[in-house]
Amino acid sequence: MKGPLLISNLFDFQAKVRANTCRVLILDLTDVPYVDSAGLGSLVGAYVNHQKDGRALALVGVTERVRYSLRLMHVESFFKFFDSLAAAEAAA
Repeated sequence: MKGPLLISNLFDFQAKVRANTCRVLILDLTDVPYVDSAGLGSLVGAYVNHQKDGRALALVGVTERVRYSLRLMHVESFFKFFDSLAAAEAAA
């Protein structure tokens, strides 16, 4: 992903997440500088959909600003965070 995750672009993001059927979805947020409330909601929605299907969701390269937003909304604990794609793939 590149650029902020906002209401203006989250429909494409949601469609791609819903189309993914892998056991583990790894989202690389390294180039996502910030998210708005709709973006946060779409990340939580992705988590919920994966959990209910018995699948996992991992976040890579989350900036401090995005992580703070997740913490502020009390949803940070939902996610597994990794510093690199290789670390996330190894944990999967």
